[in-house]
Amino acid sequence: MGYPTWISRGQRRKLLQFGVRIYKGRRKEHTVSRTLESLAIAVFLTTSVWAQQPQEAPTAPVPAQIGSAKKVFISNAGEESFFHQPKEVTYSGGPNRAYNEFYAAVKSWGRYEVVSAPGDADLVFEIGFTEKYEGSMFVAQFKLIFIDPKTHVALWTIYEYVEPAGMTKNRVKNYEVAMTALLEDFKSTVAPAAAAASK
Repeated sequence: MGYPTWISRGQRRKLLQFGVRIYKGRRKEHTVSRTLESLAIAVFLTTSVWAQQPQEAPTAPVPAQIGSAKKVFISNAGEESFFHQPKEVTYSGGPNRAYNEFYAAVKSWGRYEVVSAPGDADLVFEIGFTEKYEGSMFVAQFKLIFIDPKTHVALWTIYEYVEPAGMTKNRVKNYEVAMTALLEDFKSTVAPAAAAASK
């Protein structure tokens, strides 16, 4: 592009420098605009993904009666087997083993007074044991139910599975491991409820 003859060489140089500054300014503005646009898209996508993720529900309270109860009755739901063979073949200790062990554990803990009649209790613990096939899998489990003796409503239930084993000594070991886990779950349920009831 030519310049008019009346524009001096110095003026031409200044005009060229001015044009370069304008070009660079526009280029910089374009780059900043693209950067802000990319940032906005990234924030939008991140927010959308976070919003779509399932939010964890708050912990529901344990029924207050479990924590405030002083006297309990322990009910024996028995040990149910779907196999036509003596229980000693699968687990030793007789049909009342789960009841006997749970009863002794509650007594030794000292948190509750164990009474001999459900009518005298603030809470009933029903302990039972079952072994059966579910589909192709052998399942043995403890089931502990917290029951309101006045309304007969089940307030809470704890399950604990016993790992299967072929050898008798391993079945006995797994039985005891599961019973220990059941008692730990039992105490961890009762303790927070008792702390809340005492406030």
